[in-house]
This record gives sequence, structure tokens and C-alpha cells, in this order.
Amino acid sequence: MIQLTDIFIKYGDRVLYDYITFRVEKGERIGLVGRNGTGKSTLLKLIAGTMSPDDGQVDISKQVKMAFLTQDLPETQDISLKELAQSAFQEANAIQDQIDAINQQLESNPEGKDLDLAIFDKLTDLNEAFDLLGGHNIEGQIETVLMGLGFTSDDFEKKMHQFSGGWAMRAELARLLLSHPDILLLDEPTNHLDIESILWLEQYLSKSSMTIIVISHDKTFLSNVTNKTAEIEFSKMEVYKAPYDKYLSIKEERRAIQISAYKNQQKVIAEKERTITRFMAKATKTKMAQSMKKQLDKMERVDAVEEEAATMNIRFPEGVRAGRVVLQAENIFKSYGNKEVLKDITISIDNGEKVAFVGQNGQGKTTLVKILTQLIEANSGVVIPGHNVQSIYYAQNQADNLDNSKTLLETLEAVSPAEMRTKLRSILGSFLFTGEDVDKRVSVLSGGERARLAMAMMVLRPSNLLIMDEPTNHLDMLSKEVLKDAIKKYAGTVVIVSHDRDFLADLCHIVYEFRDKKIKKYLGDINYFLQKRETDSMREIEKASAVQNTQPKPKKQQASRDEIKKKRRTLQYVERDMEKLESKAGEIEEQMADPAFYQQSDHQEIIAKYKQYKAEIESKMEEWESCAEWLDNFDAN
Repeated sequence: MIQLTDIFIKYGDRVLYDYITFRVEKGERIGLVGRNGTGKSTLLKLIAGTMSPDDGQVDISKQVKMAFLTQDLPETQDISLKELAQSAFQEANAIQDQIDAINQQLESNPEGKDLDLAIFDKLTDLNEAFDLLGGHNIEGQIETVLMGLGFTSDDFEKKMHQFSGGWAMRAELARLLLSHPDILLLDEPTNHLDIESILWLEQYLSKSSMTIIVISHDKTFLSNVTNKTAEIEFSKMEVYKAPYDKYLSIKEERRAIQISAYKNQQKVIAEKERTITRFMAKATKTKMAQSMKKQLDKMERVDAVEEEAATMNIRFPEGVRAGRVVLQAENIFKSYGNKEVLKDITISIDNGEKVAFVGQNGQGKTTLVKILTQLIEANSGVVIPGHNVQSIYYAQNQADNLDNSKTLLETLEAVSPAEMRTKLRSILGSFLFTGEDVDKRVSVLSGGERARLAMAMMVLRPSNLLIMDEPTNHLDMLSKEVLKDAIKKYAGTVVIVSHDRDFLADLCHIVYEFRDKKIKKYLGDINYFLQKRETDSMREIEKASAVQNTQPKPKKQQASRDEIKKKRRTLQYVERDMEKLESKAGEIEEQMADPAFYQQSDHQEIIAKYKQYKAEIESKMEEWESCAEWLDNFDAN
């Protein structure tokens, strides 16, 4: 379907593509990966025909229908969301107009006087074409896709200018999906989606017959959707017939083989060169030496493995020790006009906890973060500041709000304490801004570079609390790994708002789900949370809940305040016991990671202790769930 041959693109002195060739077959779902700036978006533009290469050929099969989701926000239109979705069915709508015209003609001539009988054949053909395009189920398709991407039925009649940029991007994605293209090009489709919508999109795309090329920094999304991976690196392209998770292991194997082959060949070359030099010194062997040199020159050389690109070096400086409770709020209520966002929210986050806030966009995650950090006020309720808390807040739009007129160095100088002024160039260097980069204006930075600069501002002051709202937006996969590792090593408290499952996995061990103006706590990472919901698609849960809500709810039983206090105290004790057990199990896991551990005489006893800790953790988890369920089912008198 798609053939790119010997594509060459150069920007100034930099070669973006060094004569790459790329072929896409019908039905393939390809993940396009590589560091920021390697030219992934450029490749999609070449395929879409919105730009041309300096050299090379782009061939697309004739009569294929193509749809392209770019990172640029769509233009605001004075039409409703539903009208935008309906515009995806242009061909079906045109056929419907023809069918309506013929039916009107037949109704105006019920006796069929002077009627050309061929009109009935045409009507039959039009109805068959309409059926093939799914014309009789347009309303159902629109509802499925819009609600799958997080819209509600109340949104259908809203004008597009009433939606934020993120929701407008979702609407554009819905329109493209509904158009049923032969080739679908997606540039970062998950950037504006929450976890629930990402899960729905994964299922939709994996079941689709479309040919798909997708750019994403969401590893889990790529692994679940794609069946092929194309990597752009060092101006070249390497294709792997595997989804993202398997591509990583195949790439490592190929790299190891290439390194070994290169080293072995270099040994052979060095040995032959020594022999040639020795023979050239003897008149009787000069001819043989010349012959050997010709053979050596003809040898097909194994390329040296190019070094991996540099990565950020992040370390969040830690401040004084905070008190036991770092963030606390009671009975928070917040509304914007008539729209209630949070209702009767009580939350307490202890020192050292790493917490994730998840849920659909618009459910109040960012709002609660801003209330906890006292950036905005709740309508009612109280926020109780923690003792000795030194917080740093990374806002969702932090990178977008940088002053474009300033240089990178001036940006850091504006927020730097005096004692850090001499270290600013070094800090910028650790975030991959070296040499003359520090004098660049912020206005010329890419999205990924702006995100790195915003993160650099976070390491200027010591802290014991990090609050990060969508910190992985615009970061490539290696940068996300570096950030994740830095957060893991940070001894302070962390609150992260994110929809990136791979980033949150094994990072945040407490998850708060935001839904219907409330929050619910889960003791586990994001994968535990998803498993607990017992579905791969939270949208299915939502539908099930809607059915259950139509049934009369049993009246909650009553319990005394003392009973509830006692049960809550038990819940806290169980949580602390679990933390201690997990800490002990973690220490043993570190020992077990060392191969020398298995040479110790007592390693069997330690492993047995480890298994005991894991069993106790499981038992405590069951006890916690029982307590939590009891509290959920009882009201105080």
C-alpha cells in the first residue's frame, strides 16, 4: 500500500533521513518509534503528502482513503460535536441524498406515469452501497465512538468552540475513526486521552482492519495495538516484525550479535594487516602481500554499533524531613458555577508515599491537586498544611507557560535561588542543553525540549514533596525512564496525575480513582488497580454500573461512631503492617538480584522468609479489603 524508496531529507548541516526505504502492507499496524527529533512526525507527513523529500520516491496505492491525526489542534468550527462526527460519513450522506431524491420522485408520481424503470435498479444499487458503508447504523457508530473516547450524550449538541483543546482533539480523532479510512496515521493519539479512553482505543484499533501507522510514547499502548515496529535512529530506519515489547528484546539481541561480529572482524582485520605489513618487508612475499591486501579491501565490513543517544540526568534534591502527614484535606467541595467537580472529599497522604491520581479527564484530579497546594480555594472544606513541607509543583501546562522571549539560561535565572546561580549551566547540561543551547530562546524549542527545561526548573530547590500533573507529556521513552528512575530514588512524598500506565507501574503504590465527584483508594500500583476493576475496559464497568444504578439500592445498615472509628483504626494498622512487610520483602528482592546471593549457605532460608512475607502481605491485603468494604457499607448514626 505504501512504498518509500531512498528517502533523503536534510535540514542545514543535519541529515534527518539518509536514504531510507520503508514498505507498508495492507492491514499492518506499525508503531513508529525513536527519540524526539529523529523525524517520526516528518515520516507521517511524507506519507500524507503534506511535505516532500529532498530526494527519493513516495508511492501510495491508488484509490486508498487516508486519515491523518496530527499534533496540531483542529480549527474551531461553529458546528455541534454530533455534526462534526456526522461529517465523517460524507459518502454515505451523499448516497442518502440521492435515495431521498428518488423516493421523493416516486411519491410525487404514485401511478408511475412515464417512469423510467431503470430508476428502480438505481435505487437498489444505491441502497446496497449505503448498506456497505454502514449507513443504516450511523447513529449507533457515532454514539459508540464518541462515548468510547469519553464524551457523554450531553456533549453531543454542544458547539465545538465550547470544548477545550484536548477535547477538540478527541473529537477530531472520533471523526477520523468514523470515516473508516484504509490508512490511518496517528501522531501521539493518547496525549489528550485518559486511561479509560486509551483502553477503549486500544481495543478499537486492535480489532480494526485498517492499515495503521502510529507514533506514541506509551509503551503499553504500542505493545497492545501494533504488530510491527519501525525505529528511526541515526538517520536510518530498522523494521522489526514484532510489537513494541518484543521489539525491545529483538533489538537487544541484534545489537549483541552486531557488537560480537564487529569485534571478531576487527581482530581478523588487525591480524591480516600485521601479516601484510610483515610480508611487504620481504621481497619474496611482496606479491602475496598485495594479493592479501586486495582481498582485505573487498571484505564486507560489519558496521560499528553507534552509541546510544545521551539521556537526561535527573536528581531531585531532598529537603528537610516532613511530618508524618504531608497532605491532608477534609470535606472538600468544589464547583465551577453550576458544575460540581468534587464533593465531600477527605484525603490524607503520609510522608514517603508515592500516589497516583487517575480517572477520566474532567473528574477533578487537577482541581484537587491545586486545592491541596492552595493554588485555588475550595467552596467549602479545610486543607491542613503538613509540618515542614517543602513542595514543588509541576503543572500540566508547565512547559507551555514558559516565557518565549527568554533564553534557557535566563529562564532558570528567574527562578533560581542565589546559591544555585553558579550551577545553572551544569544543570542545563544534565538536561541535554549544552554549549550554545543555553542562549537559545524558549520560542524555538520543541515540545520535548520545553518539557525538559520545565523539569530543570524543578531541581533548583530542595523539596520533600513532588506534585506532578501529567509530567510525561512530550517526553520520549528514554526520558520517561530517566524521570521514573529519579522519582523512584526520591525519598520524599510524590503525587502524580497521569494516564501513562507504563510510567505509573511499579512507581506509585497507592492509586486514587476519581469518579462521579468522589475518590476511591486502592493499595497497589496501576496494574493492581486495573485488575481490581476486573476488566480491560473501564468503559464496560461504566455500562454495568449504569444498569445497576437502575435497580433499587439496599438501605445501608447503621453503625455507631465508635465502631466506625475502631474499624478505621484497624485499617490504618493493616496499611502500616503491609508497608513494613513490603519493605522487608523488597530488601530480600535486592539480595536475590545479586548472583552471588545463591552462593550463600543460608540463601534457602532467606528465600523461605521471602515467601512468608509475600504470604503475609496477601493475607493483610484480604484483611484490608474486608475492612474497607465494611466501612463502605455502614453509615454513622
